[in-house]
Amino acid sequence: MDLIQSDEYPLQATLATPQPSSEVRRDAGTDDDDGKDRQFVTALARGLEILRCFRPGEAYLSNSEMAKRTGMPKPTISRLTYTLTKLGYLTYSADQGRYQLGAPVLALGYTLLANLDVRKLARPAMQELAEYAQCSVAIGIRDRLHMVYVEACRGSAAVTLRRDAGSRIPLATTAMGKAYLCGLPQPDRDFLMDHIRLTAETNWPKIKTDIEQGFKDYQDRGFVLSSGLWDANISAVGVPLLDPDIARTMAFNCGGPAFLLPQERLVEDLGPRLVQLVRNVEMSMGRHIG
Repeated sequence: MDLIQSDEYPLQATLATPQPSSEVRRDAGTDDDDGKDRQFVTALARGLEILRCFRPGEAYLSNSEMAKRTGMPKPTISRLTYTLTKLGYLTYSADQGRYQLGAPVLALGYTLLANLDVRKLARPAMQELAEYAQCSVAIGIRDRLHMVYVEACRGSAAVTLRRDAGSRIPLATTAMGKAYLCGLPQPDRDFLMDHIRLTAETNWPKIKTDIEQGFKDYQDRGFVLSSGLWDANISAVGVPLLDPDIARTMAFNCGGPAFLLPQERLVEDLGPRLVQLVRNVEMSMGRHIG
């Protein structure tokens, strides 16, 4: 059967410190500089926000639902959905009275995946590790304050995690997300930490302590561990895929049901194996940076 899925750093950069990269600023979930940036096309950004409203398992959304999720006025939503429908990025169901994503959106996503060479290079080793551990191994990239799977392999065990490419998990409270943070330059990491703090509300002290423990684990062992903050039923390790270009930084995880993966096995066996897998991938891609 399958296990059902559940979906001491200064935080403000100053003028005297390096600034986070545009890649991180642009995609942290806020648009601090958009009102001042004359190159920024607000209408385009709003249209893309419409497309981001759709979540796995939700085929249809109404204008009212999209307005609620984006905070945009309904008349604006109506104009945007009309335009996106004309372009084919949305289709309208008269029976449902709601919209769904169109094929061109899939084409964009497929193009991204097809151009990620890391998937082809890493998949054989990922599948081997998944079979050895009888768990799941995945690669993820950051989408605002989440990680999105771009490749996933599963072992043949009857009990496993059922997450495929496109699955989203939190950045702040998962092994993959914490590993990604460990792979960033300090200014970019601090910038994201600040945005995590703003969204975490009362849970921030626990999250901050957990992330800092992840930094220590990464320095000591080369990998981070899940802590149960997101899902106490899942155990995992995470390792960043390093790159001088922050836009190409990713993270791997290896995880499964907690009752099958005690911490001792994660620390002594699967963590080191995942580190070696990722370092081999970096070497193969010419991306190893020490």
